[in-house]
Amino acid sequence: MITKTFVSAPSPVVGRAGAGGHPCQGLYHAPRDASVTTAFIATHYNVDFSEHYLAELLAERGHGFLGWNTRFRGAEPYFLLDHALAEIAVGVRWLREQGIERVVLLGNSGGGSLMSAYHAQCREVTIRPPWGRSLLPAVHDLVPADLFVFVAAHPGRPEILTDWLDPSLSSEIDPVGRDATLDMYDPANGPPYDAAFVERYRADQVARNDRLTDWCIDEIARLESSGMSDELFVIRGVWADPRFLDPALDPSPRRTPWSYAGDPQRANEGVFGIGTVSTLRSWLNMWSLRESDCRGGPHLARLDLPTLLIQPDADNGVFPSQALEIFEAVASPDKEMVTMPGDHYFLTPDGARDDVADVIAAWVARH
Repeated sequence: MITKTFVSAPSPVVGRAGAGGHPCQGLYHAPRDASVTTAFIATHYNVDFSEHYLAELLAERGHGFLGWNTRFRGAEPYFLLDHALAEIAVGVRWLREQGIERVVLLGNSGGGSLMSAYHAQCREVTIRPPWGRSLLPAVHDLVPADLFVFVAAHPGRPEILTDWLDPSLSSEIDPVGRDATLDMYDPANGPPYDAAFVERYRADQVARNDRLTDWCIDEIARLESSGMSDELFVIRGVWADPRFLDPALDPSPRRTPWSYAGDPQRANEGVFGIGTVSTLRSWLNMWSLRESDCRGGPHLARLDLPTLLIQPDADNGVFPSQALEIFEAVASPDKEMVTMPGDHYFLTPDGARDDVADVIAAWVARH
């Protein structure tokens, strides 16, 4: 039997809301009537992880699992990394207060780079403050963990968005105007896509990210001269990775054409997706290749905990080269990579989630 305990707490930044809710909330899963010494904590940039699909499965295998949310769940446009890390520490501290001896950071999907950043800042604070602001003092008081597990993890927020940005958009304010020579959805370009097209395409994706960064910096300066500090903006075309259509790029048994949002061309023309709404400052803090510390690489280089990486073989958004990139960047000499049958969420094949939980539980037992 599994017990589920609602956990809520104030943030180092803000307290209880007027309506009564605490900013940091989660659900703790644990085996009933059993002594728990090891517990997982999973957090995402903005997705609600309180009922994470591995929570009950790992509790059934004798472990605690805190699906933990910062105040940025469902509030991606306002994300600030130092604030989120301080609020993850609230959850880790709660586990320690329950007598948990070994805390396992679970970096699932986008949470991979977030939890990597958390661990790295436990060792030494190296992240930059949000643009034009000071670093939150609480980020210097993070609670360390003991083990690290990646599951279907993205390399980092700026990297994944840039890989998906549509470089054919001629203007950020005109979703119709396109450069046909850079449109991956124009049949004249593929699929299959030749190497020259892909090289130019990738370079122009980076250029689009850089243009948005330049605009945000200039716009902040313009607003501040008028006594304002920030504004919201939207971007279009965030489902345009050529790997969504061409299975020969980063080969795997994934479904093509397909994306997390279904048909990629239809998704690319729509308004749903990562990074579609930001403030100027949150773009610089989360999505900018130049300015964001939500990139995984620098944090992985300081990940010295025993680490397990599980990669689904048919993921439509985390590709084999990216999983290998993460694994090779992890600094710990005690690391293991396992590729398993499944899509990004291990909804398929039947029993995939149980298999993942078995692999994780066995690895933790060895450590």
